[in-house]
Amino acid sequence: MSNIFESLQERGFVQQCTNAEAVSQVLSGNSITYYVGFDPTADSLHAGSLVPIMAMAHLQRAGHKPIAIIGGGTTMIGDPTDKTEMRPMISLEQVEKNGACILKQLQRYLNLDNSAGLFLNNAEWLLSLNYIEFLRDIGKHFRVNEMIRAEGYRQRLERELGLSFLEFNYQLLQAYDYLCLFQKYDCVLQLGGDDQWGNILAGVELVRRIEGERVHGLTFPLLTTAGGAKMGKTAGGAVWLDANKTSPYQFYQYWINVDDRDVERFLAYFTFLPMDEVRRLGGLEHDAIREAKAVLAYQATKLAHGKAEADKAQETSQAAFGGGGLDLDAMPTTAIPTDHLNTGIPIMDLFHQVGLAASKSEARRLIQQGGAYINEKQYKAIDVIVDANMLEEDALLLRAGKKRYHRVVPE
Repeated sequence: MSNIFESLQERGFVQQCTNAEAVSQVLSGNSITYYVGFDPTADSLHAGSLVPIMAMAHLQRAGHKPIAIIGGGTTMIGDPTDKTEMRPMISLEQVEKNGACILKQLQRYLNLDNSAGLFLNNAEWLLSLNYIEFLRDIGKHFRVNEMIRAEGYRQRLERELGLSFLEFNYQLLQAYDYLCLFQKYDCVLQLGGDDQWGNILAGVELVRRIEGERVHGLTFPLLTTAGGAKMGKTAGGAVWLDANKTSPYQFYQYWINVDDRDVERFLAYFTFLPMDEVRRLGGLEHDAIREAKAVLAYQATKLAHGKAEADKAQETSQAAFGGGGLDLDAMPTTAIPTDHLNTGIPIMDLFHQVGLAASKSEARRLIQQGGAYINEKQYKAIDVIVDANMLEEDALLLRAGKKRYHRVVPE
């Protein structure tokens, strides 16, 4: 079995690990079982979740067995890490519904057929715990003075809202997850974002204390774009893996519009292209970098939505930006009540409403600088009222700058 650890390092996935030499040795030997936890507080993952998903997929392709965990039990408490306030509670029924949606998304990247890989809900073993027994058997291995030194806990303790005792239990439960997975599935590696380092170490130490065995942990960097934005976020919100929340065309456009400085890094993270090809594409300059962005967008969209949708998004994008006709059905679309269009909508409000501008002030600048188009006609006046008389073929085609399109239809 090839040493996948070196490949993960080369692609940039490794931020911290418990012992690089030991992890490398474990991953270069026989097949092991590893796990990553996913938050089921929404019915879709977003592009920021692709770092752990792609790392899991690389490991599975190298012959190792993934366990994807949704935190049905831990979500009842909420991870305080990197959170400024306590999370709202959600029901078990909603967790299960969200988990079913997340599983479908993970299955595009991973084989979770209960043989080559598993999909589990930690509610299975957490919700039946006896609190007194848990404190006696597990809680005795944790030191409060060590826990409050963790960055996530420390930040919350310094805020006026503080840290609830409910949340304070989170690290114990995540550590207990690792112990249960080790005992039942011989899981010996936990992976997660770098904000989970303290929780991962707690699990490694709990397994050592109770079972006397050495297990491992590895974290990924918390990605931001070259412009400083959080990975998978845009002015219009999160870039979701659910096609109903972010269409395949919008998903494709997110990748093709990334900063030039991010292209090589994102090709390494979010595609399975060989690194020689990643470096070749990443080395392109000036107008040629568009080739690399097109490859990134197509490969990322094909993984998330399948070849047919990637082909359609690519064709639409090429038609829109290469001088051809537009496939309007693939464009992001907003339906607006007919009476609103009959009354008329200020142009700044409309561009802001459909997400082509993050704010009305941004819409004002876009228009004044000549970047606002309706049905391919440029509008520079901020007092324009857009109404039903401007409809062409029962739609309005809005464009912001050269690359971003949005379709408005009456309802």
